[in-house]
Amino acid sequence: MSLRADWAFRGLIHQVTDEAIFEQLDAGKVTAYIGFDPTAPSLHVGNLLQICNLRRLQLAGNRPIALAGGGTGLIGDPSFKAAERPLLTAEALAMNLAGISAQLTRLLDCDASAGASRALLMNNADWLTTVSLTDFLRDVGKHVTINQMVAKDSVKSRLDREDIGLSFTEFSYMLLQGYDFVRLYQDHDCSLQMGGSDQWGNITVGVDLVKKMAGGKAYGLTVPLLLRPDGTKFGKSEGGNENVWLDARLTSPFAFHQFFLTTDDAMVSQLLRALTFLSHDEILELEAATTNRPQERRAQRALADAVVTWVHGAEETAKANRAAAALFSEDIALLDEAVLLEIVADAPSSTLTRASAVAGLDPVELLVTCGLASSKTEARRFFEQGGVYINNLRQEENSPVKVSQALHDRYLVVRRGKRNTHLIVLS
Repeated sequence: MSLRADWAFRGLIHQVTDEAIFEQLDAGKVTAYIGFDPTAPSLHVGNLLQICNLRRLQLAGNRPIALAGGGTGLIGDPSFKAAERPLLTAEALAMNLAGISAQLTRLLDCDASAGASRALLMNNADWLTTVSLTDFLRDVGKHVTINQMVAKDSVKSRLDREDIGLSFTEFSYMLLQGYDFVRLYQDHDCSLQMGGSDQWGNITVGVDLVKKMAGGKAYGLTVPLLLRPDGTKFGKSEGGNENVWLDARLTSPFAFHQFFLTTDDAMVSQLLRALTFLSHDEILELEAATTNRPQERRAQRALADAVVTWVHGAEETAKANRAAAALFSEDIALLDEAVLLEIVADAPSSTLTRASAVAGLDPVELLVTCGLASSKTEARRFFEQGGVYINNLRQEENSPVKVSQALHDRYLVVRRGKRNTHLIVLS
């Protein structure tokens, strides 16, 4: 199957400057790049789409370049932003660059054994912070008119607002990004720049600059942005449940897995196509399962397993699945403290003194205290039905709850039925 056919199936084509690029990509002879601005110490789930696209090109025999924006990160991309980004300090920028560089190196094949398709990780600070202002204005600025720049939708969206203007610093961003393309074309024979649909204006400036400054033929390709069902961006800064990072220290593999496992049915198909390397037949089968047997959530499980395995490894995927299963099994006692707290993070909690529990807690009173029963009478009925558990072991009405039952010597997970959970912390 051609790369274009695959990308069309996956919904990865929004705009392209020239369809001829796909024939070159199928031949495996293209060097392509995507830029990643270091606005945080880690990339996030919204960045995965672009990293996936670079990896797809690499698997087809092309050479990807992941460009860390050490230079452009000093400015900040204003494209379709409602307000100017805060400027980063040099120290913060260096920390962010180190974080995202390690992630890009891990997710793309940067090993010499990859041969001609070996991924390159570069930093545009190498040329943007060394070129003089007058040279940049003479050599780059003279090729782009103000008329062209203000006609770009990404700029017009800010100029049309009376409350928030556009600083010259931000206005210059598209020239800097365009110059990136020229340098990569000249130094590494890079002929394709890719990005999200919000980057079209910046990308076309670069394509034009390659022609004017280097006399070369360059191409641009954008993909649709991943959007949640409510229309907000699937990323880290657009509100909602967005701060899901690729760094395991910021978002644990378990939480990362849960994020995808709880994907809305309306979005799971889009994410399967865009963020996994599953075959078309596998994806179509999972989509059919979502339509016919949505309660099984097979597509969500496949999505979560595939993405976590790619980002964090198969071992972490297995751990995440074991942790999720432990929420309703006796294996909850085997979880380490951090994972235990994660799986009950959404449950209400309360604190009891250890002294009050030494003699044993009355199970009926405990259920009422936790808010899992409205009265002792209702609590006794739940016990009679056999639906009360402490740390996933069925609790009898007449057996006091002891401190010795506490997980990690301080946690009691009280559960009524399948869905009602409360965490008791012994202090």
